[in-house]
Amino acid sequence: MKTVSLLFLFLLSGISVMAQNHADLKLNPEKNVPYRFRSSSEQTISQTVNGIQQNTSVNSTSTLTLKMVDATPDYRIAEVRFDTINTTTNAMGVTTVINSAVEGKISSANMSDVLSCIMNRLSKNALYVKMDLTGKVIELINARMLSDIILKDTNSVTGPTAPMIKIQIRNMINEKALTAMVESFTHNLPGRNIAVGEKWDVTTTSGASGMSLDIITSYLLSDIKGNDAGITAESNIKATENAAPMEYSGARITYGDLKGISKSNLTLDVRTGLPIDSKAKTRISGNLDVSAQGMEMQIPMEINIESRLMAIP
Repeated sequence: MKTVSLLFLFLLSGISVMAQNHADLKLNPEKNVPYRFRSSSEQTISQTVNGIQQNTSVNSTSTLTLKMVDATPDYRIAEVRFDTINTTTNAMGVTTVINSAVEGKISSANMSDVLSCIMNRLSKNALYVKMDLTGKVIELINARMLSDIILKDTNSVTGPTAPMIKIQIRNMINEKALTAMVESFTHNLPGRNIAVGEKWDVTTTSGASGMSLDIITSYLLSDIKGNDAGITAESNIKATENAAPMEYSGARITYGDLKGISKSNLTLDVRTGLPIDSKAKTRISGNLDVSAQGMEMQIPMEINIESRLMAIP
């Protein structure tokens, strides 16, 4: 009898070990429970124009609340709120501050006032998102209505920099940008049961600063400890094929030469599929080809980013 009991305990122990070697990693937050996250990044951009190096630093923080309001076996519908968005940009001594906590002024000639107003409007309105089990956005359900609210009165933006500000607003609020903002928190899952040591790939597109960049990430499930899944990831970044050029103040800018790599470590909650903590380092470099007023020039550029995302208890 004692031998049988010991054998039974051994089998239970074996089952427990096997369970820790697999995880069903899919988006599965508890319905109507708000989950909050904080994201931060430090970015440096170096460009060389006519032999002179120009440096720009961008520091940003944001908080997001995600609440699942409906679910089926194939998809989830979530209410997403960008609670706060703060960005400080220093371009060769000129500082621009965007703060969603202040109302700003859409008719201002000051870029900070205008963009703060746009972010303030975004922070006050929920985005309803349909996602699959990997966290990929299938549809922004109320994108058109949200766009109408946020972009109201943008024709009243004034001043000599108005054309550039309007382009930046479109780049910040279009569907591609909003999708990328949501997916940066959610789209890193295989959407299935997976074993320790197994890999999966995720492809996303970033629309940052008007550039369309494809990001192909290979994830590896390195360990499982209780409800925490430890994951390492490496991303290859390149310009989207046939990406539309950027247009700024009469200049046409193409960036097909840009390439980069990112390495990150993240911890996911096995129960919900949502991130607990994530740290990443990214480097992108290449040339911008600029055409303006019949002149052609090439601008070498390098971007370095350190970012972190954390769940807020």
